[in-house]
Amino acid sequence: MSTVTIAPLAESLPAFLDSYDFSAMAVIADNHTFRFCYPDVKALLPKHTLIRIKSGEEQKHIATCEMIWDALTRANFDRHALVLNLGGGVIGDMGGFCAATYKRGIAFAQLPTTLLSQVDASVGGKLGIDFRGFKNHIGVFQQPNTVLIDTAFLATLPERELRSGFAEIIKHCLIADAAMWDEIRRRDLDEQDWAGLVSHSVAVKQRVVAQDPTEKGLRKILNFGHTLGHAVETYYLTQPRKRLLHGEAIAVGMVAEAFIACHKKMIDQTLLTQIEEYIFAVYGNVRLVDEDIEPILSLTLQDKKNRGREVRMSLIDGPGSCAFDIPVSASEMRKGLEFYRGINK
Repeated sequence: MSTVTIAPLAESLPAFLDSYDFSAMAVIADNHTFRFCYPDVKALLPKHTLIRIKSGEEQKHIATCEMIWDALTRANFDRHALVLNLGGGVIGDMGGFCAATYKRGIAFAQLPTTLLSQVDASVGGKLGIDFRGFKNHIGVFQQPNTVLIDTAFLATLPERELRSGFAEIIKHCLIADAAMWDEIRRRDLDEQDWAGLVSHSVAVKQRVVAQDPTEKGLRKILNFGHTLGHAVETYYLTQPRKRLLHGEAIAVGMVAEAFIACHKKMIDQTLLTQIEEYIFAVYGNVRLVDEDIEPILSLTLQDKKNRGREVRMSLIDGPGSCAFDIPVSASEMRKGLEFYRGINK
């Protein structure tokens, strides 16, 4: 496991760089982090190459990787170089993937700037890109050399981005900490203790990943809400007039998958109602219509937890507890999405 430091970047970044012997350095940033985060980080760095890419999930593909690899090649980076990924989940996933594959792997550090990346995407060594419309379809497991989290970056985020990241915090509580779930669900979004919740989520994820680094078993519980959530997110990428952030899609997935867990008698109606009411209060309603359902269900066949043609989910089996490798039928998934839509309540 790589080290995770939660501290002001003005302290943690110079300390890391002083401890690491690198031949060259690159910073990968997108349009947003270039504007709002890079000026402060630049002041802490020695000479480096800036690689600037466009923002958004729609940029997370092989063509952007080729641009990054080309920039590293033109700068004559060798295998002793270092890449700093300054951004959210897209930058962390894709920048890490590019570093892990350039010359068979060079060092990289994650500097997550969004709530989503601080509580989830930057920790655990999952790297990858989207391919032919399928989310995170091509990738590797490779731990970063370090993860440096500065919660001051959260002040640069619009509320919608905070809300998106909060979905992963909700997930961590539901799968691993019943007491924290009970605490956060009694607060509105603007009442949450972000610094405390970042530390809590990092601890949950590190504990799980340490036991199962390459997702052969227990680590799959971190995918609660993600089978249907990723399918919804991927489907919306094909709809130019509809845009969902990752956490907004995972919120849909958690409600639908909680219904499936209740349908399978893994949780009771009380917990399902808590989840449904809280998530709708925070996220509102994504308006799925009849013609959306079958394309979303077909996308679940590409989920990485599947075995053969059998869709397998990670489903909560109580507050703060989760089971994995649970076979789920298309009919059950359809009922879950219908529950989300309010059809079969």
